[in-house]
Amino acid sequence: MKDIILKAENISKQYRLGQVGTGTMAHDLNRWWHQVRGKENPYLKIGDTNDRSTKGTSDYVWALQDINFEVERGEILGIIGKNGAGKSTLLKILSRVTAPTTGSIKFGGRVASLLEVGTGFNGEMTGRENIYLNGAILGMTKKEITSKIDEIIDFSGCERYIDTPVKRYSSGMYVRLAFAVAAFLEPEILIVDEVLAVGDAEFQKKAIGKMQDISRTGGRTVLFVSHNMAAVRSLCTRGIVLENGKVVFDGGIEESVDLYHNASSNFESFYKRDISKDFSEIVIDEININNEGGNLESRFYYDQNIVIDFKLNSKFEIKDNNRYKMFCTIVSKNGQRVCSYETNLIKSEKIRLTIEAEFLVRGEYFLNAFIHVPQQLRIDEVNEVCLFEILDEKSSLSIHGLYNYGQVFGKGKWDSIF
Repeated sequence: MKDIILKAENISKQYRLGQVGTGTMAHDLNRWWHQVRGKENPYLKIGDTNDRSTKGTSDYVWALQDINFEVERGEILGIIGKNGAGKSTLLKILSRVTAPTTGSIKFGGRVASLLEVGTGFNGEMTGRENIYLNGAILGMTKKEITSKIDEIIDFSGCERYIDTPVKRYSSGMYVRLAFAVAAFLEPEILIVDEVLAVGDAEFQKKAIGKMQDISRTGGRTVLFVSHNMAAVRSLCTRGIVLENGKVVFDGGIEESVDLYHNASSNFESFYKRDISKDFSEIVIDEININNEGGNLESRFYYDQNIVIDFKLNSKFEIKDNNRYKMFCTIVSKNGQRVCSYETNLIKSEKIRLTIEAEFLVRGEYFLNAFIHVPQQLRIDEVNEVCLFEILDEKSSLSIHGLYNYGQVFGKGKWDSIF
């Protein structure tokens, strides 16, 4: 017998474009009149699929359509898909932030959610007071919260500021404390969105380790959304892939990640930020991969330079200093890091990285990039974007055909020794 802790049945969510609420008064009256007569909502029969790249013909759009899945107790489920696929909408429904248009969800325990920075926090209250507030929302007694509070504070790394109003916290401190509260107050189901990307590398590692621990030893369930496929691979035991508001795959995590790569990237040589996620002081707004002529390009020969342009969006003037840095990593399609580059942020909101010819060997690659204060804070991050390909038909190594000769051309010198 399976121990099912969460079951989603026929979940759909419809929105009316350009409107706050469900639409016009005429539409509301029409819905009411159909309900009085025991008939179906007339607007459920119309609406476009959730494809942000096309122009629709209806004022209504299905953010989600006919979502069905079950989650077992102790399972770590990865929910993945490209921007606009419906991941955040699904998590908001599972977290009871919004209601589905159709369908139902059955829970077998308490749910704690971490959907965005500061979720459930009162800015005027201190970190300590917010721990008690969140615990009360989860249905815990003051005694239960007190027994956990030292562990929460220690894990968050915010002890020095725990009695300071959280409105004065940085985004990194916010998410550290919010995650610690959600993880240590023992919900049966923990829902975590991309928000962990705000934390630095050390905290991300701690958070993933904690989620693995509460699943293995506590038997608790985790639903995890991220564009960082390395984190998804290391953490999750099963994956659901969303595309245009529908589940297109439900199965093993390796198969899910492979399908995500094939469906979402398709050699897109550019990245444009999802503006709904802009919560940091500096964000990576856009990335373009160009050839030397300045045109977007996704396929390069081994002897061509690759030009990567980053466009940043900052809430303040970026000055020349050594505090903020841009870090970029080239990642092979199987998730291995090939090489990394770093630079100080300068006054310009556009910066360029040129990868010299005859460096990367034949294969497919992604970009990871983040803005950070070294050893302190990761401010903004994008993972596995801008899939591009290196072609090789003429190099000295190409005579070996499909033989795997590494990820970069070796720069060395051969000599005869007598």
